[in-house]
Amino acid sequence: MATALAPEQAQSSAPKASGVVSPSRLAHVVLRTSRFEELLVWYKTVLNATPAFESPTIAFLAYDDEHHRIALIKIPGLAPQPEGAAGVHHFAFTYDSLRDLLGNYMRLKEAGIVPVWGVNHGPTTSLYYADPDGNQIECQVDNCDTVEEAGEFFFTEAFAENPIGVDFDPEAMYRQLIAGEEEGSLKQYRRQGPRGVEESPLN
Repeated sequence: MATALAPEQAQSSAPKASGVVSPSRLAHVVLRTSRFEELLVWYKTVLNATPAFESPTIAFLAYDDEHHRIALIKIPGLAPQPEGAAGVHHFAFTYDSLRDLLGNYMRLKEAGIVPVWGVNHGPTTSLYYADPDGNQIECQVDNCDTVEEAGEFFFTEAFAENPIGVDFDPEAMYRQLIAGEEEGSLKQYRRQGPRGVEESPLN
């Protein structure tokens, strides 16, 4: 027959916490929408995603080894997103190379989907898109070879001067890429003077 432990015995036999534990990765984003069919087509197209599950009211989309990265829930009668409200600014997806990023840009352009902004942030070269509900996503490629190198940029004079980044034309960059210019050269951050957060076209 089992014997109950005294409180002090139970406490001493409990597993010891090894310290604060952070999540191992960001798993997925869930969006509620009244434009379910439009968003479903949009995210399938933009992310080249396939449905892990899809019904008339909910969908789970995957594009890598995670079972789903984006989920959509249909809720009729939702109001449009108001301007000037607090909330999520954007969520981001990383590509392995500038060629992949710009190749996806051309593919989406042919499908009628174009970015609202192209910007070199320093650590990344990024294209921002807006889905049919106005949610913003960032498609990016890392400009640095290591996480440490990217992190160091935030402590530079260039970042203090301009924490937003330098705009670029993806069409022109794509032409330079296919003409043979090296990715490293195209991703190079070129300072263009002070710029504040209020100057971002996505505010």
